[in-house]
Amino acid sequence: MINLLFVALGGALGASMRYGVTLLMISLLGKGFPYATLLVNVIGSFFMGILFSVIEHGMMSDLPWRSLFGIGLLGAFTTFSTFSLDTLLLLQHGEWFKAVLNIFLNVVVCIFAAWLGMQLYMLKHS
Repeated sequence: MINLLFVALGGALGASMRYGVTLLMISLLGKGFPYATLLVNVIGSFFMGILFSVIEHGMMSDLPWRSLFGIGLLGAFTTFSTFSLDTLLLLQHGEWFKAVLNIFLNVVVCIFAAWLGMQLYMLKHS
């Protein structure tokens, strides 16, 4: 039951942070490209890489941190469903280049960000 509370708390924080990033990115860059989705996916991937490394190398216990940060906060902060909808809407509006760019950036850059997070952890702890 305590894990559920940690997931819920992290989820509330992550969703609130995501909303803030969305408002910020729209005010800075407009609605012409799903910048907010890309940014939260990159940031979330980076911190997921760090969190995984910290837990995997025994620097932090799995519980409750995985539930609070990994499942709750980062799970709510990033979302594949929004990425999917953003891409579909770009395709439906004939924005093929932006759709392909969005797919490439969200997949490749997020995988790189997770790897970078893991590498930075290893660099500081080796």
